[in-house]
Amino acid sequence: MSRRRDLEHHRHSLGEIREIMNSMKTLAYMETRKLDRFLPAQRSVVKSIETMAADLLSCHPDILAEATETTPVFLMIGTERGFCGDFNHVLTDRLAAVRHAENAVRPRLLAVGHKLHPLLEGDDRVAAFVDGASVAEEVPAVLQRLVHKLALLQSDRFSPTLYGIYHDDNGIAMNRLLPPFQYQLHTPPAHPHPPLMNLSAEELLIDLTDHYLLAALHQMLYTSLMVENRRRVTHLEGAVKHMDEESSDLAQQCSKLRQEEIIEEIEVILLSSANIDDGLGVRT
Repeated sequence: MSRRRDLEHHRHSLGEIREIMNSMKTLAYMETRKLDRFLPAQRSVVKSIETMAADLLSCHPDILAEATETTPVFLMIGTERGFCGDFNHVLTDRLAAVRHAENAVRPRLLAVGHKLHPLLEGDDRVAAFVDGASVAEEVPAVLQRLVHKLALLQSDRFSPTLYGIYHDDNGIAMNRLLPPFQYQLHTPPAHPHPPLMNLSAEELLIDLTDHYLLAALHQMLYTSLMVENRRRVTHLEGAVKHMDEESSDLAQQCSKLRQEEIIEEIEVILLSSANIDDGLGVRT
């Protein structure tokens, strides 16, 4: 009886944990649906800025010099919450695989996400730890903190070369954000005439750089959050399935133990009945 009760209690606890995990999976799925609605628009914004920069640089290539490696800063976007597998470990593995030129300055790290922080704790390359976003509505606040940290590095380290390392639909992506528009520098003109501008080419490039950095950081944070929640859905689906299987096994064990208890009770009843019959026979 005691063992069956222990199994029933364990099964009940598994059921409660299963319901919590299933709710977490549902919330993660809802977050992916929400992000899926406006991520294409965010990517379109980044693409439009890159196209404008390419048009500008095709006519005024002298306003943007060839970038030289200065102080490499890696912005690593991890997770604020768990239950998403090896999401953060893959980021640190990618960082370890990155190789720089022999004359490169020692890199600095900006780590985003509470669950990523312990993996880099004690690493003297970390310039700042930044809390990440759990839901899409928290991304603007994360972006403000990031911009503040980048501004501090800018004043301390002059002009860092900024790379973003994050998860996207194809795995781990590494984008160079600063100096900007290096891939558009040698783009051939798309139009026969230069664009008409109300600003000078240099001023327009500065404005485009500001808009591009904010748009690109938004895209990276939203994309990483999308992949994170997809991983969480998959991870929790597997956990819920495993718990359902374990609960089913426990139910079978409990049923078997109950059957054994019933058999024992029947045997006791039959034995008691036989003893009563024997006693009546003796008195007769």
